[in-house]
Amino acid sequence: MEQLMRDTLLWLSRNRRAERWARRFGFRLGAGRFVPGESLEDAVRAVEQLHRRGLATTLDHLGEFVDRADEARQAADFCVRTLERFADLPYDVYLSVKLTQLGLDIDEDLCMENMRKIVARARDTGRFVRIDMEDYAHNEVTLAIYRKLHAEFGTEHIGTVIQAYLYKSADDIRALAPLKPNLRLVKGAYKEPPSVAYPEKRDVDENYKRIIDLQLQSGGKTAIATHDEAIIRWAKERVRELHVPDERWEFQMLYGIRPQLQEALAREGYKVRIYVPFGEDWYGYFMRRLAERPANVGFVLKSLVKA
Repeated sequence: MEQLMRDTLLWLSRNRRAERWARRFGFRLGAGRFVPGESLEDAVRAVEQLHRRGLATTLDHLGEFVDRADEARQAADFCVRTLERFADLPYDVYLSVKLTQLGLDIDEDLCMENMRKIVARARDTGRFVRIDMEDYAHNEVTLAIYRKLHAEFGTEHIGTVIQAYLYKSADDIRALAPLKPNLRLVKGAYKEPPSVAYPEKRDVDENYKRIIDLQLQSGGKTAIATHDEAIIRWAKERVRELHVPDERWEFQMLYGIRPQLQEALAREGYKVRIYVPFGEDWYGYFMRRLAERPANVGFVLKSLVKA
């Protein structure tokens, strides 16, 4: 039953009619639990609040699968404005971007043009840009674009994401190791066929440990993005065994999920960075978060009743 609910929520995340319906209700659906707001200023306030709690942040202006060149350029310009808004603020803030929002499905050259503009501004403002990883169909081209940008801008300003549920991920980390990349390691949130991805959670968990171990030993920076306390305990021990310096790794978590755990880790002295999504295109992200934990559907229904 839970898997059926998860599959339904993932299907709804891509359904335009459901999205139009949901946006009529707006944040009354309870999306504010996972998305602090639609505007850049909403994101600024969220960053300020998290900073006061000892937490670093990554901002993501929501949106993906853009199919018009002008929209892709507008998205890139917004990313630049976001970097500029934080240029003089004393917060540890990264920027996360999706290549399909920046024109990848329209023209790869357009996407590269937009990415160069964004990363150049990140370099000029002393910030860091993470290329998010999307579905399997975009995996190889995302890694290829990352390599090109890394050659131009270096590890200090550009990184990407590796997903543990893909069979190929350990090989990808080995291939990237000479670059000493800054990688965010996640389990993966898209629905993929068993021909390319582990269908069983226990196998994903084991592969997640495998790729964490590989990346910790690569010499690059490792972002361990999980709310799984068993994985967190294992990672703490593995970092101690490998004597990994504090500046080379951190935990990452999602806005609104396990905030008490986030703050507990920060109090223990671990670097914790919170992924903060914002923007008008919150629906798909919101549904994917519900799909990860279908029990959360209950709070959505309560929100509707109270609306």
